[in-house]
Amino acid sequence: MSQAVSPTPDLRTQASPDAAPWWRQAVVYQVYPRSFADTDGNGLGDIAGITSRADYLDELGVDAVWLSPFYPSALADGGYDVADYRDVDPKLGTLADFDEMVATLHARGIRVVVDIVPNHTSDLHEWFQEALLAEPGSPARERYIFREGTGPDGSLPPSDWVSAFGGPAWERVPDGQWYLHHFAVEQPDLNWSNPEVRADFVRTLRFWSDRGVDGFRIDVAHMLTKDLAEVLPSQAELDAMPRDGQHPTIDRDDVHEVYAEWRAVFDSYDPPRTAVAEAWVDRARVPLYARSESLGQAFNFDLLEADFDASQFREIVTANLELAGASGSSSTWVLSNHDVVRHATRYGLPDAERGADGRPSRKHGQEWLLSGGREPELDRARGERRARAATLFVLGLPGSAYLYQGEELGLHEVAEIEVGQRQDPTFFRSPGFDLGRDGCRVPLPWETSGPSFGFGPGEAHLSQPEWMGDYAVERQVDHDDSTLNLYRRALALRTNLQAGESLDWFETGRADVLRFGRPNGWQIVTNFGDEPYALDAAGLSVVLASDPNAAPGVVAPASTVWLAP
Repeated sequence: MSQAVSPTPDLRTQASPDAAPWWRQAVVYQVYPRSFADTDGNGLGDIAGITSRADYLDELGVDAVWLSPFYPSALADGGYDVADYRDVDPKLGTLADFDEMVATLHARGIRVVVDIVPNHTSDLHEWFQEALLAEPGSPARERYIFREGTGPDGSLPPSDWVSAFGGPAWERVPDGQWYLHHFAVEQPDLNWSNPEVRADFVRTLRFWSDRGVDGFRIDVAHMLTKDLAEVLPSQAELDAMPRDGQHPTIDRDDVHEVYAEWRAVFDSYDPPRTAVAEAWVDRARVPLYARSESLGQAFNFDLLEADFDASQFREIVTANLELAGASGSSSTWVLSNHDVVRHATRYGLPDAERGADGRPSRKHGQEWLLSGGREPELDRARGERRARAATLFVLGLPGSAYLYQGEELGLHEVAEIEVGQRQDPTFFRSPGFDLGRDGCRVPLPWETSGPSFGFGPGEAHLSQPEWMGDYAVERQVDHDDSTLNLYRRALALRTNLQAGESLDWFETGRADVLRFGRPNGWQIVTNFGDEPYALDAAGLSVVLASDPNAAPGVVAPASTVWLAP
């Protein structure tokens, strides 16, 4: 085993002792390792690939890199089925490669955040393999959630619960018992009432912290603890139960006992390690995860479900800044990630159909994906224009921004993936209804040609359509008006213009135009409409515009400008 690497002191946003912690207004770049860069030609991105692109990340101007799981995995769920929490998948490299990556990124002032998947393990994890060989009621089985079946001979599952990926949430083992898996069948849920489970994850957090990791993203942070009655409720009854902290499986108050223990671990380091919760919970309960006694920050996913619409954006910003104030944390802003259709594509499709609660009735872009990208028609140019505008809007907000690899290239979702190449368990468990998330996980194009557009020396694990060459880094890097260079300029300016964590809304006279200012006089104006907006910029200068061809004195349709004194 290689030696752990300590974080270097000269990080990009290193603060003085009395300054705000680095993460509060950081730009964090999400790397999906298996699709970022491949150095050994096996078709999978690897840890050395991230190291090889450290200069690219540095020139982009990000403060931190968040790595989706890189642990040993059979890829039943894109790496979120973890077989060993304290190692690197051999197909992606070694712990020595990981240490080199951390040192290389730290030397450029870029911090490292890693994904932790605590709700479930892989069915290949040594604990689960031991449980399969053990007797019912044994200590090995008590690490997971095993139950006897129902019916005269126990041949029916303990309940009719449905997995998040479709199909039953219970799987029977040869001796007749059933285990719970809220996700893929290869992802058995852990029993967080078991002290051994809790202690082992503390060891995992210390293992990576000791290697120089600066923070953790906690997968499905709202689902760890469970309180399962002897007779389980039906799925319909479960869905109807209030999520008030006492729900049997979701967003339970006692999960914060776990995170209080983790917080003590994080705070034992200097500087303290950070954490951000993936918590799909009611808005009012987000501060429980974001407060300093718990994980310290929580994802705000509202913009993932929003149309390119001024009223929706303003309501989301206002509500989430209030939540940040309630928790004492800073808000997070996300337009794309590894689980949703890329925002350049969402904004090029018709607005999402919404239910009575105002939320999309289906994942935005699902019909388009099911049609192979043919219907409804995608307006690529409009989507890219809106995506650039939304990005500058978000990067102007107080709080931290999370970018997903490839969005800085203006990449669209890939719909044209052959059935034989698909990998997402959602596709296999929801046939004809959900194609899954493979389309946003297609490897990045670094060059305009080659077997995988520079992703690696050979073919990629998910095939890239020909149009991806038009978005390659090689094509954009020397094009002044490219999306890549817009991101680079925006991140550099954001660092220079950054101010306190507040904003003031200004009246614009139009419902489809938003304007806000930051404490140092920096202002952002976004035109969500289809008509130009006459800009009153007295005493201010336009320092950046998402539309490089806009006429002076106006904010072009579907565009954003940044103003500074």
